[in-house]
Amino acid sequence: MRERFWEKYSLGELSNREWEALCDGCGKCCLKREIDGDRVTVYGVACPLLDIETARCKDYPNRQKKVPRCDKLTASTVSRYNWLPDSCAYRRLDAGKSLPKLRRGRRRRTQAAHEKACHCPSSNLTRAAA
Repeated sequence: MRERFWEKYSLGELSNREWEALCDGCGKCCLKREIDGDRVTVYGVACPLLDIETARCKDYPNRQKKVPRCDKLTASTVSRYNWLPDSCAYRRLDAGKSLPKLRRGRRRRTQAAHEKACHCPSSNLTRAAA
C-alpha cells in the first residue's frame, strides 16, 4: 500500500487493497435494513454470508453472486450510503473529512467496532435465509 494513501488520493484512485484497508469491519452494511427517505431502520438480521464472530464476509469475492441484494460500496456510490456510521472511513473521506488518528490506514476488524457501529451485540443477531 502507498504511504498515507487516505490523505493523498481520492477514493476512486485507491487500489483494492487500500480500499479494503479502510473498512473497520463494523458489518452494518451486512445487516438487513429498510430505507425510507432519510429514515433507516436496521434490523438484527445478518446476511447469510456474514461471519458474526469476525464481522467479515465468509465469501467476499463471490458475495454478489450468492446474495444478489449484497451492497457493493464503491467510490461512486459512497454518498448513497449515508446510513453507515459517522465513523465509516469511506463516508468520512468522501465528505472531505480526515480519519481519526487511531484509524489511519489500519484495519480494525474487531467485535467492539462491529457492536459500536451497529448498536447490536453479535449475540442479538440472527441469520437471514440465503
